[in-house]
Amino acid sequence: MSKKIFTRFQSSETDGLYAWARLWAALAIMTIGGFGMYSCTVALLPVATEFGLSRGEASLPYTLFTIGFGAGGIFYGWATSRWNTARILLIASLIYGSGFLIASAAGAFWVYAVAFGVPIGFLGAAATFSPLVADISLWFEKRRGFAIGIVISGNYIAGTIWPPITQALIDALGWRDALMFIGLFCLSAMPALTLMLRRPPPALDEIRPGVQFVASKRPLGFHRETLQGLLCVAGVACCVAMSMPQVHIVALCSDLGLGAVHGANMLALMMAAGVASRLISGWISDKIGGFRTLLLGSVLQLFALTLFLPFDDLFPLYVVSF
Repeated sequence: MSKKIFTRFQSSETDGLYAWARLWAALAIMTIGGFGMYSCTVALLPVATEFGLSRGEASLPYTLFTIGFGAGGIFYGWATSRWNTARILLIASLIYGSGFLIASAAGAFWVYAVAFGVPIGFLGAAATFSPLVADISLWFEKRRGFAIGIVISGNYIAGTIWPPITQALIDALGWRDALMFIGLFCLSAMPALTLMLRRPPPALDEIRPGVQFVASKRPLGFHRETLQGLLCVAGVACCVAMSMPQVHIVALCSDLGLGAVHGANMLALMMAAGVASRLISGWISDKIGGFRTLLLGSVLQLFALTLFLPFDDLFPLYVVSF
């Protein structure tokens, strides 16, 4: 029995045992890669206090992180189409962990902000999103939508577990030692996980021998470049709307006198619901297609965001966060 399992694991077939093992390793890497986004939001108030900043000014590291994350996604997408994914991720993980060490030792706010923008965002966390999604899509055929839904939920799993952990570390150690601890954890965990990604993906002609794969020139009735541009605009609009409550919920709860701990818990609750949403969306995508799934998700997001406007009490904010 064990020999049969080992033989299956050695196979590079799509939807196979190794493909699922690779998926879980990619999920773990993406989850750890989410530390950057959520640690700077939870640390916003203590950092603002130490450097004498307003909340808007203290949000600059998050802004630089997201810009770096987006630009880095393009860069790493280009890089991983030319070089081995595991090698790229190994280098990125070392830079990523080192970025937290730089931020923890920052003597000036601009150093702290740049640390989140460049080594943590552009050169670090960016490698843990789009390259991993693209990589996993090559290892699944029958359950591709569901597999992508699993791996892409990594940053939401990160949002579920890291905010309360980061808040606890900051309360116990202070924000500087908390970031140092996070950096050391990333440096120890992420390089080991990249070992699972060393195997090259199966070629398309190995997935279906004798079948010629030809990309549609007008998917959904659009030119490919036009459709890609529209998806980019939709992605920006979606992320702007999504990030607003995530970035400010901890500080909002503090301003309302509800406590930063409740804010961190609400952020974690948002992320937990996001995990379920992405898994369900992946399953739905396999059933009705990606376009209809995007339309459904956009309408539901609009409805959810409007519910934040009328409430400022503890229980309603918990309900809306979910």
